[in-house]
Amino acid sequence: MSQFTDYKIADITLADWGRKEMNIAETEMPGLMSLREKYGDSKPLKGARIMGSLHMTIQTAVLIETLTALGAEVRWVSCNIFSTQDHAAAAIAASGVPVFAWKGETLEEYWWCTEQAFKWPNGETANMILDDGGDATLLVHKGVEYEKAGAVPGPETTDNEEMKCVLGVLA
Repeated sequence: MSQFTDYKIADITLADWGRKEMNIAETEMPGLMSLREKYGDSKPLKGARIMGSLHMTIQTAVLIETLTALGAEVRWVSCNIFSTQDHAAAAIAASGVPVFAWKGETLEEYWWCTEQAFKWPNGETANMILDDGGDATLLVHKGVEYEKAGAVPGPETTDNEEMKCVLGVLA
């Protein structure tokens, strides 16, 4: 058995607890379960490479597994440094989905995690972004802006601590 290591979370030993919570949540999410049942065999999302940036909760874990059950490849990051449920992230990592999230990330860690979710194997890129906070989309737009300008400004060009982290990721 190969060792899956394309993740960074708080504690992989929380995966069983996360799985139990996901099993409960699935009973409360009939829409996603219906999608799996109706379309799971046909894999309508085959070829989709989805970079997700949503709160890494048990409910999001059910969404992630639905996307993969429908054929998508997924890489995930939390959109908030305080909202991650570490047991949910552990269950997703244990299932073999790349996830980069833990409760209490620093700003630097948060933007590092976002960058990792964009790093696909074999030089591939995401062809879809699922982003409820806008940070992943901001990173893409700023990257395009600075690419067109020919350079990423240095962190000394701003007093905004978060923007300094963004510039560091893009540099």
